Amino acid sequence: MTLLTCSRALAAAAWLGLAITAAPVRSAEPLATKPAAVPGEPANVGDAKRAARAYYETGRYMRDLADVTARAGAWLTERARQVERPALVLDVDDTALSNWEVIQADDFGRVFGGPCEALPEGPCGWVNWDLLGRSPVLPATLALYTLARAQGVAVFFITGRDEPQRAATERNLKEAGYTEYVRLDMPAFGARYTSAADFKAPRRAAIEAEGYRIIANVGDQPSDLAGGYAERIFLLPNPFYRIP
Repeated sequence: MTLLTCSRALAAAAWLGLAITAAPVRSAEPLATKPAAVPGEPANVGDAKRAARAYYETGRYMRDLADVTARAGAWLTERARQVERPALVLDVDDTALSNWEVIQADDFGRVFGGPCEALPEGPCGWVNWDLLGRSPVLPATLALYTLARAQGVAVFFITGRDEPQRAATERNLKEAGYTEYVRLDMPAFGARYTSAADFKAPRRAAIEAEGYRIIANVGDQPSDLAGGYAERIFLLPNPFYRIP
């Protein structure tokens, strides 16, 4: 090897060493694949609907509902023998009866008006759905109702459905297995309330004014339970809609 060739080889080796030294060091950490959330952005509605559907379809909804009603049943069994004229208050929609069919048809919307003619396809107005009188029973709540009756507990239903829906609702409740109860309380047609609690709490007060002791109040909305007049409240799962 000539002196010139040797010099060129050494220069090339030195350049390669500098290039290797100068190359950026790649991190072993994987690159982020999920963009950061925008500060203050609420939960994505599409994601929430998928999660709610999976919650129902995997059976977790029914298991959680059964867990709550079992706790309510344990309390009823303990307390009923300790008070005079014990009472249980139940909501109707997604407490005693299921609206899952119309919830799916309306893609989690709450449209009250309009026809309901193409189930299981939507759209379907909720008022006309109620008037069909075909809401399926929620078995865990029916078991709680049956236990209450066996313990001598009076059962009352308080619902946001209004008076024109009474006949269909009473028929639906009876056919679902709720055959004995003291009363079904419903708001007058056209009545407007800022919160369902504004109607339901006074109705519970009226029940207690009749001499009953409401030992348990069960509903799927916080507004079913707000306002007092119950020794204990039991909130059933419902990620599908919210009633103020």
